[in-house]
Amino acid sequence: MSSLKRAVSIPAAFGGAVALAVYPAPAAAADEDVQAWTVLQASRPISERWVFNLDTQARFNEDAGRLGQFVLRPSIGWRLDGTRTLSLGYVYNRSSQLGRAPVHEHRIWQQLAFRIAGDGRGPTLTGRTRLEQRRVENREGAGWRLRQQLRFTAPLAGEVRGVVTTEPFIGLNGTAWGQRDGLAAWRSFAGVSIPVSPTLAVEPGYLHQHTFRPGEDAVIHAASVTLTVQF
Repeated sequence: MSSLKRAVSIPAAFGGAVALAVYPAPAAAADEDVQAWTVLQASRPISERWVFNLDTQARFNEDAGRLGQFVLRPSIGWRLDGTRTLSLGYVYNRSSQLGRAPVHEHRIWQQLAFRIAGDGRGPTLTGRTRLEQRRVENREGAGWRLRQQLRFTAPLAGEVRGVVTTEPFIGLNGTAWGQRDGLAAWRSFAGVSIPVSPTLAVEPGYLHQHTFRPGEDAVIHAASVTLTVQF
């Protein structure tokens, strides 16, 4: 009977986490777009404590019909222990909209990744706290932004795990090029993680992002696929 309760409680808890993550707040009237995001996350240990990470993303907007954003994010991480890692990284972000010149953004960022509960085999909750310093080419001022992600995973069937993430983006100051202080966006994801080999996993799912703007907000509904590789 106890095993049955556990079998029922894991999907129920996972479903509840999906609902809370994907719908953090009631949606107001917004400009909506359907997109497709493809992500490659690669990591390679340099030593027992140091690890190199590379994250590349291609985001297709306008009903997934054109490349709207390209993101390149290399970083170096230092494992404090088995549950915490400090990272220092850089981001190049090229974004464009129809009829407008591309915008080139550069960021330096610092991050602490940590485990909150679980051991990675059963239901597990992890977090990451990221601080970014954002600069846009040919524009004055640096935008400081805080991102706090929570990630919940739970076994579903065999080696497949359910995945839910939620992450607010909080501006810490305003800039002349457009960053505002306060809650800027909220990004959430619900999907599954499927191991292909000991060093390769694919994570497809649905991504929802609500961007808070003066006037009409912007909402993204995206089919997202992440490929995770460990060398």
